[in-house]
Amino acid sequence: MLAAPPHPASAARPAVPLAPVLSLAALRCAAGDGATVLDVGSARLVSSGRVAIALALRELAVGPGDEVLLPGYHSPSMVPPVTWRGAAPVFYRVDRQAGADLDDIAARIGPRTRVLVMTHFFGFPQRAAALRTLCDAHRIALLEDCAHAFMGSHEGRPLGAWGDYAAASIMKFLPVYDGGALVSARRSLDRVELHSAGAGFEIKTALNNLERSFAYGRMRMLHAGLWLPLRGRDVVWKALKAARGRRPGAPAALAPASSDSGYDFDPAWLDKRMSLGARLVLARSSPSRIAMRRRAHYLRLAEAVAGLPGVRPLHAQLDPETCPWLFPLVAQDPDGLALRLRRAGVPLTRFGSAPAGNDGAFADAAWLVHHVLGLPCHQELGSDEIDWLAGALRRAVLA
Repeated sequence: MLAAPPHPASAARPAVPLAPVLSLAALRCAAGDGATVLDVGSARLVSSGRVAIALALRELAVGPGDEVLLPGYHSPSMVPPVTWRGAAPVFYRVDRQAGADLDDIAARIGPRTRVLVMTHFFGFPQRAAALRTLCDAHRIALLEDCAHAFMGSHEGRPLGAWGDYAAASIMKFLPVYDGGALVSARRSLDRVELHSAGAGFEIKTALNNLERSFAYGRMRMLHAGLWLPLRGRDVVWKALKAARGRRPGAPAALAPASSDSGYDFDPAWLDKRMSLGARLVLARSSPSRIAMRRRAHYLRLAEAVAGLPGVRPLHAQLDPETCPWLFPLVAQDPDGLALRLRRAGVPLTRFGSAPAGNDGAFADAAWLVHHVLGLPCHQELGSDEIDWLAGALRRAVLA
């Protein structure tokens, strides 16, 4: 069976994807410019953002006994690449807009600190120049986490331009099943050699992209033509998995955990390049179209909640250089609102984790984890879908 949306479509409730899904419009490369992290410098296209983080740490020779500074508000997938290198993650404070606390970072830098990871949450830039200056003053490396910020710029430069390395997650911005990037304007990537993950990976990623597209009503004519071949894919999976099990050093799964929203890190994916299908979609994508549509959808949702009680956007302003990943909504009653939204068929995510502890150091990070709901604003939403989302959001808030 095709992967079905979590909420079946109806005349009153369309099935709206949380992340971009493949469409003909996504493959129509339009004229126009747009900043992406790939504009920063040398790049390697890998299977996920966490692989890019791991490769950056390896290139920086991070090892046992070292410390890596991570934001207290973070994805759990950021930690395994650090511990894989034998290093210790040390968390630093963020404020209630997810801004890095420079004073807290400076206080946590010690003799074993090797790297500071700076994250542009939801696509909104951190104080990049100040963090770069801080790292230079303490002679530590800056790893720019662009998992939420594959597109966008800050102070006239693409996000990713401040770090010794930048790690990005392409699958959050394009309709692909896999994809990340390791980029650097300051250091060579000549030692980072990548290879194909094999036929099983290539076939799985291509079929998954198509299945998700069909499940959300895109490319209906192609769906009709491929209906019978897709019915027999389970037989193909069994054969591919059996062959993969006989290959020494092959990853245990046909695709990395990141493709299925898992947090695990498998070092076997370190030398695997992004799938051919994802690279083709990337080559055909228009950054200017994507940024324009994401910004318009973000502003439509912001308009829908303007003046409503108990809710507000995490960021009051959308800077012209910012390309948002999601629409982060702060809710006074996040659990109740999330329940009403899900019942109405609205897709959402609740991003992040915060360190445990009773000293209150990460109270703001914990507040963000609890109070912020992420709603889709990606470029593959149709006008009817974004209008329905805006109306459903408004009704749920007022219920």
